[in-house]
Amino acid sequence: MVHDLKSRLAALYLLEQILDRGQALDGAFENCCRKFSDLDQRDRAFIRFLVTTCLRRLGQLDAIINFCTPRNLTPKQVKVRHILQLGLTQLLYMEVPAHAAVDSSVRLADQQKNQSDRQLKGLVNAVLRRVDRERDVFAEKFADPFLNLPRWLRNSWIERFGKGPAHRIMPALQQEPPLDLTLKPGEDPAGWADKLGGEVTPFNGVRLARAGQVDKLPGFEEGHWWVQDLAARLPAGLLGAGPGDRVLDLCAAPGGKAAQSAAKGCRVTAVDVSEKRLRRLRENMQRLALEVEVVTADVTDYAPEEPFPYVLLDAPCSSSGTLRRHPDMAWTKTPEDVESLVALQRRVLEAAVKMLAPGGTLIYCVCSMEAGEGPDQIRTLLESGVPLNRDSIRPEEVPGLEECIGPDGDIQTLPYHYPGGMDGFYICRLKKDR
Repeated sequence: MVHDLKSRLAALYLLEQILDRGQALDGAFENCCRKFSDLDQRDRAFIRFLVTTCLRRLGQLDAIINFCTPRNLTPKQVKVRHILQLGLTQLLYMEVPAHAAVDSSVRLADQQKNQSDRQLKGLVNAVLRRVDRERDVFAEKFADPFLNLPRWLRNSWIERFGKGPAHRIMPALQQEPPLDLTLKPGEDPAGWADKLGGEVTPFNGVRLARAGQVDKLPGFEEGHWWVQDLAARLPAGLLGAGPGDRVLDLCAAPGGKAAQSAAKGCRVTAVDVSEKRLRRLRENMQRLALEVEVVTADVTDYAPEEPFPYVLLDAPCSSSGTLRRHPDMAWTKTPEDVESLVALQRRVLEAAVKMLAPGGTLIYCVCSMEAGEGPDQIRTLLESGVPLNRDSIRPEEVPGLEECIGPDGDIQTLPYHYPGGMDGFYICRLKKDR
């Protein structure tokens, strides 16, 4: 029972780091694992699943808490709110027995240093037991999935895609995503699907419903495949580069798209400003036995000796398209953050154009579903008078994903576009005048 409580304490710590301190999920989880270093792999998996499920349902959880505690819970008692959020997550959205969810939450409240927080363990007990008794009532009253998005993000999607498609996005965001693997060219997808217990996906991939420790899977150490979402597999394929072609991959870390190009025999130069992220890229390339020139530089300052015929820019973005795997984004990013990213994207996009050779191909992509980071960005670029034209993506280039192509010939994948889900990616292909 002590170990069980420790995993809940770790989950509370992780949730606080994300919601109260604004840390990204991955970095916060690494810090959590260091702080609670005696937890085993199974506990760590439980903690991450608990917190990500909580973040996916946070709007519904808070609506329930507010309904049940109109006078008892003040903004200063945020820790107790987090305890309730985690307890309700286990009670309503995980296969945790009611007695375990209630008991662990009450004990978690009793562990707090602040006396007023400890005194609210009776409130925690009462709220969880009430919700357990009236599950059907609460399920109906707080069923609206749009509760799980901040209003600005919900309005953004409705304005861009319409209310129907925006509604269809929500169920995909509330599910634990599968693990997508990209195979090296020449590998047998059916064979690897059988070996890994997965299914074949388009563009030389395999999907696993549940993976466990990735580095323990067959083929990892030998470099037969790498982790990469199905949607993220599209940009490098649409670039059109082949063996021997020079490819410039900008904002390249952690290197999935660079690996795709290098595995085809392209001569790849990967540029990223973060040396920490580039260390991971180098490790990935070493494991995959792929040759890539790595450059640590700000894209806006980088000046290659000669322009490249193929440039791929996966620009820094809000990552709203990756909410299946990173539900923290909905609660840690703001409209002001998006505006800042739009300005940064404009600068790196203008820099990428200068590095593109006449007649060359540029892919601009973002793992975002925000108009300002996608089609609006390209419209602004083309209206500025740069010597570029759209090279519309054709249906035969993305078999099975034809519905992702818009009337302008760009791609916008949405989380419901493929069975089991995929990231939301915007992709535009441009050609430079000769």
